[in-house]
Amino acid sequence: MAKGNKRGIIIGGLLLAILMASMDNTILATAMGTIVGELGGFEKLMWVTSAYLVLEMAGMPIFGKLSDMYGRKRFFIFGIIVFMVGSALCGTASSIEQLIIYRAIQGIGGGALMPIAFTIMFDIVPADQRGKVGGLFGAVFGLSSIFGPLLGGYITDYINWSWVFYINLPLGFIAFIMIAFFYKESVEHSKQKIDYLGAFTLVASIVCLMLALELGGKQYAWDSSMIIGLFVAFAVLIVGFVFVERRAQEPIITFGMFKNRLYSTSNIMGMFSAAAFITASVYIPIFIQGVLGGSATNSALVLLPMMLGSVVTAAGGGAFLTKLRYRSIMIPTLALFVVGIALLTTLTTDSSRFIVTVFMILVGLGIGASFSVLSNAAIHGFTARQRGSASSTLNFMRSMGMTLGITVFGIIQSHVFMNKLATIFGNGAQIPEGVDLSDPRKILIPETRSQIPTQVLDKITEALSSSIVQTFAWAIIPSAIALLTAFAMSKEKLDPAAELEEYSASH
Repeated sequence: MAKGNKRGIIIGGLLLAILMASMDNTILATAMGTIVGELGGFEKLMWVTSAYLVLEMAGMPIFGKLSDMYGRKRFFIFGIIVFMVGSALCGTASSIEQLIIYRAIQGIGGGALMPIAFTIMFDIVPADQRGKVGGLFGAVFGLSSIFGPLLGGYITDYINWSWVFYINLPLGFIAFIMIAFFYKESVEHSKQKIDYLGAFTLVASIVCLMLALELGGKQYAWDSSMIIGLFVAFAVLIVGFVFVERRAQEPIITFGMFKNRLYSTSNIMGMFSAAAFITASVYIPIFIQGVLGGSATNSALVLLPMMLGSVVTAAGGGAFLTKLRYRSIMIPTLALFVVGIALLTTLTTDSSRFIVTVFMILVGLGIGASFSVLSNAAIHGFTARQRGSASSTLNFMRSMGMTLGITVFGIIQSHVFMNKLATIFGNGAQIPEGVDLSDPRKILIPETRSQIPTQVLDKITEALSSSIVQTFAWAIIPSAIALLTAFAMSKEKLDPAAELEEYSASH
């Protein structure tokens, strides 16, 4: 276990790497308009994000298992290097196709960084300090959501969009130095057979699912042979993955670990709470700017109250880990989360910005503890040789929840919005020529809004408000499932004495 100043340097390197990886998508969000304007390929825009997510999600459980088998350090450093290489290539992209390929390379690196960072923290930090440090790790996610879009917007406006990617190079280099020269692994790892077939079926199944969700209702109808075929391929491959894993000597995901009640409930909560949270994160800015006519043009400023709330409970939840049971922290915070999501369904076109801000703070306070507490709960009770797999699976489930959440709820919002527009304009009202309302974000743009007559704009914002509020109503379901699952958690808490005894016995 690292000591003194070395531990602080290692933790600093881990936090920097997590910030770099978690901020990557948020910093890119505000630059995408400029990037597409310069490179073209608007119809392929979704793949810039999806390529990263697919490879990151697929890599998480694989790298987590490999780190258990061969050691954390080598794969964490591998993740930093690959992420930096991908970032450097992204900055040089001269076409949208190149950018998509380079983002996939970044995703491979991100798949190694995120889960292994938490596992290294668990390995090197004494149990009595783990809660506080875990709170810092959780707070980084909230901070990245705040500063990522702000930084991305500033770089794009005043420097060049390439530096949205190049900024990862100095951050990655510092993190590399901190880990490569100061982190000394003390845990022995036994080399075993790699589950190549399991890795292939996992990656292929995720790719098929992501393709179906991204293309369905856009390039292809949901009932088209292409989309149905992709869903069938996903089902066959995921069944094949389960079949392979149950028979593999060293599976990528050890299903036996789900017999641990604390572990299984942590994963369920992570997935469903992430699905609800990402929905709030996407549609609250649209509501404020599209319905209330807010002047904020940067989503980071709009989301600031929610993200600050999440930082508070992420740090607070970590601080109470040694004093309270995991469930005793998660039940009240997730109850607050459900209340916050439910209150969002009461919003109307007449709601004040103050009321929306209060609701956002409640949502942020409700979700924050899950960032720090669940990361510790998922690893609790497992040996050092299993922690990488446990941590990576939790991160995988969170990413899956966010991906499915934004896709499913995006379909719901779009469907309701377009139906209401059809009703409105079916009664004689006309959309001004050249104005495309197929994407609700279009009416966030002042130039678009100015082209629409006031009476028509009022009807459109009413339709948008109703569609977003109905989406929030559906988001109550995953948030409630997460809360109910918290009641099913077993009654463990972080026990520094027991953890120290286990560590001593393994060394």
